[in-house]
Amino acid sequence: MGERIAVFSDVHGNTTALEAVYQDSIKQKVDKYWFLGDLFSPGPGAQDLWDLFKQINPEICIRGNWDDLFLNALRGVVDTDRTSLVYISKLAQTLSERLDANEVTSTIKKWPIREETRVRDIRVGLTHNLPDLNYGQALYPTEKQRNFNELFDGNQNLDLAIYAHVHHPLMRYSSDEQFVLNPGSVGQPFFAWDKFQKDMRAEYLILEIDEHGIQETNFRKVYYDRDLEYKRAELANLPYLDIYKLQLVTGKVHTHDHELMKKINDERGYLNDVIKFNEKVRKKRIKNKEKSK
Repeated sequence: MGERIAVFSDVHGNTTALEAVYQDSIKQKVDKYWFLGDLFSPGPGAQDLWDLFKQINPEICIRGNWDDLFLNALRGVVDTDRTSLVYISKLAQTLSERLDANEVTSTIKKWPIREETRVRDIRVGLTHNLPDLNYGQALYPTEKQRNFNELFDGNQNLDLAIYAHVHHPLMRYSSDEQFVLNPGSVGQPFFAWDKFQKDMRAEYLILEIDEHGIQETNFRKVYYDRDLEYKRAELANLPYLDIYKLQLVTGKVHTHDHELMKKINDERGYLNDVIKFNEKVRKKRIKNKEKSK
């Protein structure tokens, strides 16, 4: 019997989806968990999500781009001229009022953006995206082969690379036929092909490794109650609630729809909210520096 590892990522604040994945993983008798980044937002999951995550207790945690954006938003160091960053900042700054922000930020900032481990005789590289870059679209499934070869830069002895970020379950090879996997997304599964996009079940991967090598790669899809998730968003008074509802119904995200985001940010005062929050944090930082002199 090999070691069974549940690999999951891109929860994006969807507690209901992660609850379903966790329960499924228990039924599948996994031995441990690896998390590849992007825990919070745009969904409403806050302290409830953090408590569930701690219960799952992943052996390895990787820091994703939304994890970095969450940290930057709470530090007040985002470019408010960029509508997508105002969107992410407003979500993060509201979220911080509904969880133990000190515990969460101090933990997340310790997560690396790459990690290497060994299971039996298989050497594994874990990243959110590229080994030295946790954002961008270089590893979108239809990108060039050479981009996927970069997952092995820095350690050509790796047998397997697992990344996340693009919200697509994936299995392919490097040019040297090293194994490349992606578990898909727990909270925001995405496909450009409409028929597949209609399948909104939560995604994760069970990887089994035994004394002979990789015994099984089981790409799991788990039903969860999207109506319940929306009710949780309503109860949390989630900013951009209509945008989140649209995502739950269609699977489409609007983070980079700059015209729509600018309209919402201006009409609902979210831009001013973020500017005020940033200024408050800046003043607090200056005050703390003066105290430490």
